[in-house]
Amino acid sequence: MKPSEKIVSASSPSLSKSWLAVLSVALGAFVVVTSEFLPIGLLTHIAGGLEVTAGTAGLMITIPGLVAAIAAPVMTITAGHFDRRTLVLFLIGLLVASNLLAAFAPNFAVMIVARVLFGITLGGFWTIAVTLGARLVPPGSAARATTIIFAGISIATVIGVPSGTLIAGLAGWRVAFIVLGGVALLIGAVQLFVLPSLPSPPTPGVRQLVSLLGHSDARLGLLTIAFVIAGHFAAYTYVTPFLKDSATISPGSLSSLLLAFGVAGIVGNFAGGAFAARNLRLTLITAVSLLAGAVMLLPVFGHQLTGAAVLLIAWGLAFGAIPVVLQLWVFKAAPEALEGGAALLVSTFQIFIALGSVVGGRIVDDLGTSAVMWAGGATALAGLGVVALSRHKKSSVPAAAQPHLV
Repeated sequence: MKPSEKIVSASSPSLSKSWLAVLSVALGAFVVVTSEFLPIGLLTHIAGGLEVTAGTAGLMITIPGLVAAIAAPVMTITAGHFDRRTLVLFLIGLLVASNLLAAFAPNFAVMIVARVLFGITLGGFWTIAVTLGARLVPPGSAARATTIIFAGISIATVIGVPSGTLIAGLAGWRVAFIVLGGVALLIGAVQLFVLPSLPSPPTPGVRQLVSLLGHSDARLGLLTIAFVIAGHFAAYTYVTPFLKDSATISPGSLSSLLLAFGVAGIVGNFAGGAFAARNLRLTLITAVSLLAGAVMLLPVFGHQLTGAAVLLIAWGLAFGAIPVVLQLWVFKAAPEALEGGAALLVSTFQIFIALGSVVGGRIVDDLGTSAVMWAGGATALAGLGVVALSRHKKSSVPAAAQPHLV
């Protein structure tokens, strides 16, 4: 067995330390996602402080996504033979620098430089981090480890972003970025002690990308991601305006509904990982169907508090499961190209997050918020047709080399 194919590195002497390493990567995911979405809650504060319009300030969210879409495959190609532990620590260090630079930005141009640095972190971190679950723990536990890593995303949306917004309200947006940089530094220190040596994969980056695209099921998985993510973000970006249109949903109820969505996402993340380990195809079909159905039913039942609560919880459960399930789908299709798969996953996610949000905005402007729910749900539902085209054939890679994702 080649060094990079070992599930648990020789430098990780105990199973407990392996799971601590998984937890440290999940904490990294938490701080990365918090850094990604924190500016949404601080948009008006930052715009006023740096003397730009709210529309211009929105570039703080758009630009990192575009940079990440480029950085992910570039990282795969250029990372070469660098130890993955070293790369993770470097990227967390870059995250610390980007948050501190944002905190002390004297003008918007410097803020954009900080967010470009963050975009590199975003693309690079996810390219490497999501593959580590299969390498840090024994065979048979990789799906669980991957689920824990992805839980950092849901927890960030429920706890991290609201906490950052609260800090900004109490002490200013600059302090929020300073605190976030400090948290990232602490997480980096933990990773320094618990992450084992993780040699680079034996297959060069370019060959990984080519190999992955050579698998029809992997290509179909990426196409499924395009439909589902575009549909989800077309609708979710405008779910708050949709709910505000209802006279029966108060501002306090709106906050509770969005919190329920986030908590359901955490539950969905763990449930999706557990069910995917048993039946990947059925779990994916169920999650996409539930998401599309919940979104498309919002214009019918979502104007009443009870209906909105049921549908948002269902939506949150489904979307919480989808990232980990789709990742496992692509990884199972091409287990010899995990980092290449992760890179293309990141690029596809980021491109279609942006595309879905932009197209959703045009629909809202022309037809209203109910129309974007119909359109978003229908777009996600189209992903089921792509899943139906795939048989998810067994890989030709020998069983000994399989990372046993499912």
